[in-house]
Amino acid sequence: MRHNPTRRTALLDAAIDVLARDGARGLTFRAVDTHAAVPTGTASNYFTNRDDLLTQVAHRVYERLTPDAPTMAAVHHGPRDHTTLTRLMHELVDRVTAFPSGHLALLELRLEATRRPHLRDLLTTRIRADVDANITTHIDSGLPGDATTVELLYLALNWLILERLTLPDVFPDPHHLVTELVRRLA
Repeated sequence: MRHNPTRRTALLDAAIDVLARDGARGLTFRAVDTHAAVPTGTASNYFTNRDDLLTQVAHRVYERLTPDAPTMAAVHHGPRDHTTLTRLMHELVDRVTAFPSGHLALLELRLEATRRPHLRDLLTTRIRADVDANITTHIDSGLPGDATTVELLYLALNWLILERLTLPDVFPDPHHLVTELVRRLA
């Protein structure tokens, strides 16, 4: 296995794009090589097999979707009210939809996880940890709502993001929906 971290990252980013564009069936080493504009056979030097590629893509998607330090710090600054929570939820939706291939690739990984127990275990553990971290951050920050509020926001906003990325004309301007969702849940 090759150990050039920059190239591995470029291959994983290409794999995210291929997965989002072509689905799990279209995710091949050759497709990743082509999208990354590297010689044929490069991806197979970095990933042992397709399962290894899918596993590493799952980790990379989450790495790229994780908010940066200033974004996380903003949670703990300012008033602890509905206005702040609404702003944070708008920023979350905007941040995730700014990386559409990541969210779509994660959806493809979820579908593939129904057929691959190892991938299902990995995603279940990662997503549960993410939800738990969101609950802890929310409660520790003193924002309105409780653990159930966070879980309901997670579920509703995930579906809203899915609609925005796959069928954008269903809800062409979801801004007011995010605002109303926070108002009703928190």
